[in-house]
Amino acid sequence: MIFPNKILTLLDGILPKIWSIYICIWHYTMRRKITLKQIARELGVSISTVSKALNNSKEISEDTIQKVQAFAKLYNYRPNNLAISLKSNRTKNIGVIIPDIVHYFFTTVFRGIEQYAKMKGYKVITYVSDESLTKEVINMELLSNGSVDGFIMALSAETQKANDFEHLRRIENLQIPFVLFDRVTDEIDCDKVLINDQEAAYMAVTKFLDNGRKKIALITTAEYFSVSHGREKGYRQALRSYGLPIQEDLILRLPITDLDAEVIHTFFDKNDIDAVLCVNEVFAVYGMNLVQQRGVKVPEEMEFIGFTDGILSKYAKPGLTSMSQHGFEMGVMAARLLIDRIESNLRKVEKPFQTEIIASTLVERESTLN
Repeated sequence: MIFPNKILTLLDGILPKIWSIYICIWHYTMRRKITLKQIARELGVSISTVSKALNNSKEISEDTIQKVQAFAKLYNYRPNNLAISLKSNRTKNIGVIIPDIVHYFFTTVFRGIEQYAKMKGYKVITYVSDESLTKEVINMELLSNGSVDGFIMALSAETQKANDFEHLRRIENLQIPFVLFDRVTDEIDCDKVLINDQEAAYMAVTKFLDNGRKKIALITTAEYFSVSHGREKGYRQALRSYGLPIQEDLILRLPITDLDAEVIHTFFDKNDIDAVLCVNEVFAVYGMNLVQQRGVKVPEEMEFIGFTDGILSKYAKPGLTSMSQHGFEMGVMAARLLIDRIESNLRKVEKPFQTEIIASTLVERESTLN
């Protein structure tokens, strides 16, 4: 028979050992799960700074680099789990990061990606960056933790505005395949899929010019967007080719996430306009509804063309003439490029990066004259 005092003595010997084992397991688990976000929070810096410091970026001070790398080493931060996984097996998953889920264009691209991936036996894991660089970095880190074999993504607004691609360079250095679509950058070498935005805008403005329009406005976003930059170049090129002056007052730049009604009202009040090219269908339908409320006849007195050719374009009154970006085909092409590269890497076959251009087409409706 074991007496109570003997039980206490026994527990006194066992409990410290159990506690020690528990602490070791907890500490090991915490070390294994450290993320860029946790490192940033602990050190009081941004996720972008942590990413750059781990990549020895010259934009970061040597003191910060040493501090971040020491912390990462202490807590066993390992960003290359996917790279290790690719050498041994395949997840048969691909990651997709899109800027938003409201824009009809991105939903059609996703449908194309998903259909082709399914046909090839891959599943798709999707994240939304909400136009945020921070969320884009976090999403990429989550997916690169062994969850997927590669990425497909369109750059967020903040990423293009900051011109910050360190997180992509880290993935590039780890030799993880990825494809950029629609919103791309020349600073990163990878496979890309896009339309020729300059050519598409040129085609749209030429439609106006052939219809006798002379005072053509452009409603666009900030120039740091690769697509907006290309479309503005096409707008300017078309006017020059017809010998018309470029009136800077007829170019309105709007935030991508917020329609400022007062600014748009003022724009139409101040300017004599007979045609409007918009870089997306939201701007176009809003502008078209606004001028019609003021008694302007569309298309007799003012014509409109937008980009995307989504649901808004089809059901607007009148129907909106659009430059179709063929999002579904773009998604299929992006998935094909990624899966082909994943398969080539597994076979250790080197292949040059490709940039595929999807031809944009003009879909004519009632917002322009025939």
